[in-house]
Amino acid sequence: MNSIKIFSVLPISTLTGSLRAPLSALVDDSRKVQSDCCYVALRGARADGHDWIEEAVRKGARAIVAERSCPEWAREQGVVWVQVPDTHEAVGYLMSAWYGFPSQDLVTLAVTGTNGKTTTSYLAHAIFCRTWLRCGLVGTIHYDNGRERIPAVNTTPGAAPLQEMLARMLENGCRAVAMEVSSHSLVQKRVAGMNFRVGIFTNLTQDHLDFHGDMESYYEAKKSLFLQMAASGDKKAVAVINIDDPYGRRLVGELSGKMKVRSYGTLEGADFRMKPLRLSLTGSEYELAYNGKTYLVSIPLIGRFNMMNSLAALAGTVSAGIGIRDAIASLAQAPQVPGRLELVANVDHVMSFVDYAHTPDAIVNVCKTMKELCRGRLITVFGCGGDRDKAKRPLMGEAAARLSDYCIVTSDNPRSEDPEEIIADVLPGIPDGKRHAVVDRAEAIREALAMARPRDIVLVAGKGHENYQEFATGRIAFSDVAEIKRCVRELEQSSLKERALERERSEQEKQKKGKPRR
Repeated sequence: MNSIKIFSVLPISTLTGSLRAPLSALVDDSRKVQSDCCYVALRGARADGHDWIEEAVRKGARAIVAERSCPEWAREQGVVWVQVPDTHEAVGYLMSAWYGFPSQDLVTLAVTGTNGKTTTSYLAHAIFCRTWLRCGLVGTIHYDNGRERIPAVNTTPGAAPLQEMLARMLENGCRAVAMEVSSHSLVQKRVAGMNFRVGIFTNLTQDHLDFHGDMESYYEAKKSLFLQMAASGDKKAVAVINIDDPYGRRLVGELSGKMKVRSYGTLEGADFRMKPLRLSLTGSEYELAYNGKTYLVSIPLIGRFNMMNSLAALAGTVSAGIGIRDAIASLAQAPQVPGRLELVANVDHVMSFVDYAHTPDAIVNVCKTMKELCRGRLITVFGCGGDRDKAKRPLMGEAAARLSDYCIVTSDNPRSEDPEEIIADVLPGIPDGKRHAVVDRAEAIREALAMARPRDIVLVAGKGHENYQEFATGRIAFSDVAEIKRCVRELEQSSLKERALERERSEQEKQKKGKPRR
């Protein structure tokens, strides 16, 4: 690969050596160094890639990209040394150049926000695929390169795997990609060098404050996606923003004059304005006002928040070039998003759902939807993740208690924390008569199903599609969906046994009564 072309995308502080020699590879992991490659030294939370530069050179690295100045030993050995202000940002641009700037040849739709990223990107992908046949997806549940689905490692991958994946999408004939862009990835510059055609802002509520520190920093992280789009100079770039959200309204004001902005929501003045019409356990309908016309939108998804997610996907894909009627027709056949208010079982008039809700706002939205549609009691099973924002734990409890008839507080992903201590942080938000704690998540699910009566709804929240639990000792296999199905089978069997025993006792009583006296 021509190194002059690759490095031309960088703001170089100092260059030592000649860039004319071709490079065999571009890596940001010292374990992947090979002869004649370029090694980019990244600073991490636990380790600093600069500490592995000498080892990389011993393995054959021809060029080094670093934030430190070139040491004398590297100069003497003829190592090409490129000093830059920020290697995290540099690696994004370098990887984009290495793979031929793939995002410039794709209609790239990015979704950011606290809640709704996965569903919105999933629905946008479905609209793209129905209209343009083959499109990519990058998100929490899985990655789709146009030919195969790959289990997701991060919501937004690092620069190297991301750019490689985008290049593969182009090879596979993809025309567009819908991707989730997390606040972590924005702060860590994983999407540096990306060309985004459409950016969607869903909402901003409390989460990840263990990482960002405060809501203002969290907001600025989300905003940086749109500033990156504005700075790209792409006249076709569009920001699609939820103005029902106060941070969304602020973002509209701050982007005014910098780039093209379209709004969506229920408020008057929204470019894509929604009016809810019907909510049911089988789907939802709303009226859409857009460009002086009204349309009926039907989706096979439950809840007002899913109406908003579908509206975001519709507004985003229309802004990307999809026809409004094509987008509406695609939403009518939208797929169930795994682990997002997913109906798992409906036995003996008890419905069991799983949802990924793991923030106070998400819990409010999903419980409000369930309560609105529930004809009996709403029993909610949930927990909070360890090594994450502790301040939201009592808020999660309060949110669940306010909208549920009963709560069972259990373990989520405790990670390095004591599960009982996490539960103790949640319980103050819930009145004594409305809850109890069960540390074992499987047992908590079983208890919720066992106490359910006809017309009740059991909601298991927090993990959604995840197929593991994470403890201090490592991960174990665990799925809320699989656990509900197992417990339902066991309870059905025990119920059948109980009914059989009851019939046997009844027959015995009849026989006793029918015996003649001696």
